[in-house]
Amino acid sequence: MNLSIIEKSGQRVLTTTQLADSFGTDSKTINRNFQRNSERFVESKHYFALTGNDLRDFKGSRQIDPSLKYASVLYLWTEKGAWLLAKSINSDQAWDAYEMLVDEYYKMQNQGKVLSEKEQLMASMKLSLKTAEEIQDVKREIAEVRDIAENQVTLDHGEQRRLQKAVAIKVYEIEADPAGQRRMFKELYREIKDRFAVASYKDVKRKDLQNAIRYVDAWLPRKVS
Repeated sequence: MNLSIIEKSGQRVLTTTQLADSFGTDSKTINRNFQRNSERFVESKHYFALTGNDLRDFKGSRQIDPSLKYASVLYLWTEKGAWLLAKSINSDQAWDAYEMLVDEYYKMQNQGKVLSEKEQLMASMKLSLKTAEEIQDVKREIAEVRDIAENQVTLDHGEQRRLQKAVAIKVYEIEADPAGQRRMFKELYREIKDRFAVASYKDVKRKDLQNAIRYVDAWLPRKVS
């Protein structure tokens, strides 16, 4: 990955255009994802937004592409900011590009620098604290995603079709009469809704799909007296 080196406040950063090209998307997508998740981004930690005199001075350093010389606001993304953006795009290319950026761009700025024992100790302490904080952040995010997956995500179209197919197989297996089949379809769908406490079979949680299919496979109609 051949990128022009840009530095701000002692760390390497990338422009929105550079990140978009690396992630296989466009600047509009980066900006849109940033706006949608703006509460997660912290200025100076995840990005720098340069305007006014700061922007003019930075342009004077000639670190950026000439095509950006007329920009009124310039966003520069740190390694942490690139991680959040890769997560918002969540494609294989974005994650592969992020790993490459970490290995070949962001981390390169630290190579070749010899630290004193005191500096090494301080850096180690900061890294330990940073790592602990990031682990907690990741754990919280995993817990949030797991909660969504378990308690909010319902069946997609393909999964709905799987459940419909299981219901049809069961009904046609035990009833040949069309009138009886219609009655059993209604009865079985009603019992699925009761069993999984949903308003429609489409609202069955994704995590409950296999349980729902097993329920259908074992289902027997009520006897009509």
